[in-house]
Amino acid sequence: MSHERADKFDPLSYKVIGCAMAVHKALGPGLLESAYLGCMCHDLTCEGIAYRREVPLPVKYRDHVLDCGYRLDLVVESSLIVELKAVETILPVHEAQLLTYLKLSGIHTGLLINFNVPVLRDGIIRRVL
Repeated sequence: MSHERADKFDPLSYKVIGCAMAVHKALGPGLLESAYLGCMCHDLTCEGIAYRREVPLPVKYRDHVLDCGYRLDLVVESSLIVELKAVETILPVHEAQLLTYLKLSGIHTGLLINFNVPVLRDGIIRRVL
């Protein structure tokens, strides 16, 4: 799997990645996801970027809408899902989670950001449906 350089991303992804890099530079790896989420929200607010935190994601199955307890970490400007991780390694299940969230939400672009890496660019995956 190839990782695109940050400067090839759309402008919104680029801004969000900039915030993530600032958080990672200040805190480094090793904290809980919740700490990174709080700091990301602070930086997004400081940058004037609109976002919603821990957005409920219902599962639509046949004619039913089910609240299964899924939450999107961040939805930025109603057009970008940002899923944060603080794990040793991004696994295929994490990427599958992001892709499923994109499909269920109708949002086409997502970032998966793992803060538990020495160099943050190695922990960023961008997906577009």
